[in-house]
Amino acid sequence: MKFLFVHQNFPGQYLHLVRHLAAEGTHEILFLTDQNPNLIAGVRKLVYKPVRAPSPKIHPNLRDLEQALLRAEGVALAARQLKELGFTPDIVIGHHGWGELLDICDVWPDVPILGYFEFFYHTDGLDVGFDPEFPIDPALFANIRLKNAVNLLALTLPGHGQTPTRFQYETYPPWAREKITLVPEGADLEVCRPDPALRRKPLKIGDIVIQPEEKLVTYVARNLEPYRGYHVMMRALPHLFAARRDLRVVLVGGDGVSYGARLATGSWRDYFLNEQRGRFDESRVHLPGKIPYEDYLRLLKRSDAHVYLTYPFVASWSLREALAIGAPVIGSDTEPVREFITDGENGRLVPFHDPAGLAQRILEVLEDEDLAARLRAGARRYAEQALDLNDYFAAMRRLMGRLIGDERALAPPAAAPAKRRAGAGRR
Repeated sequence: MKFLFVHQNFPGQYLHLVRHLAAEGTHEILFLTDQNPNLIAGVRKLVYKPVRAPSPKIHPNLRDLEQALLRAEGVALAARQLKELGFTPDIVIGHHGWGELLDICDVWPDVPILGYFEFFYHTDGLDVGFDPEFPIDPALFANIRLKNAVNLLALTLPGHGQTPTRFQYETYPPWAREKITLVPEGADLEVCRPDPALRRKPLKIGDIVIQPEEKLVTYVARNLEPYRGYHVMMRALPHLFAARRDLRVVLVGGDGVSYGARLATGSWRDYFLNEQRGRFDESRVHLPGKIPYEDYLRLLKRSDAHVYLTYPFVASWSLREALAIGAPVIGSDTEPVREFITDGENGRLVPFHDPAGLAQRILEVLEDEDLAARLRAGARRYAEQALDLNDYFAAMRRLMGRLIGDERALAPPAAAPAKRRAGAGRR
């Protein structure tokens, strides 16, 4: 098979899939992307360039759309060059959100496209207006609606779409869902697996040292910002330290903004740290920024209570990985988290806007060893049943085979059949 993947931040959502296909050694895999240092063995990475920078004078509501159209032109130009060199893929796979796939059907009209539909924006009922602390000016509603321009254009393209969760699928209008297939993503259950031994010896993460007798509370987000409940987590800390002094709290994430509004100056990280300054023992709260993946995994495996909070928005990979690791997860009682966590079975849920309630849930897990053990076992059991990558690979093979009209072309090689782990099953 000849695959062409497209995503401006290689490998994006396709990390596990391209590794899996490359490991078979029977496919030609090209990946068009913007400049970045990432590499995967067996995958030929090619860099495309937008034809120009966005215009500084364009209407503000059209900036994202213009950037998407410029990316589409850059990808189409690179695709034409590939075609001239004799390469025609059997399928094109990419993320619709960046606009990169909009013109590729003009290069290869007969090649099926499988596009990733991540989220359909709404002016109410989801992330917008969810947090009363950050009300949105109705004057910005037009901009929010315009964020769906690429979504809507993509839905008119030939081909089909995929999305990873029921929540994300249902953000799309009913008329659009017939073009989208729900394909649940998973986690690497071998890499993300429990390691109880880490809780019996000191753990060093950079300059941070957690002793075995200390209770470790963890929180992870790409960036420390309100969309992922960073402000709620910070406001829970005084309640936690009022109850216990043997805590170490590690908050992993960058100073930027992935979602939502930016401050006029400074970072959300420092804003809420300063808000709570003097209300807890800062020597026991660590903000290491972004850390290597291996350290992140060790931190979650050692965690006595892991916090995952989010607006009604796209769930992070870290939630899946924390469950696979068997961390006792305390999550926000929001729809994307409820899709993964059943309260009391494989985690605990707490209202998003309740710092005191969050602290109480964390303390319950820290103080009740039987509860913590039950949640750990439930999290891992859920991951084995619902997050097995083999299920994801099988579903993607079926979908891609259907689109190219030959499901046998994507059957696993006979010499290396896909292995299922004990207890694994589809969601």
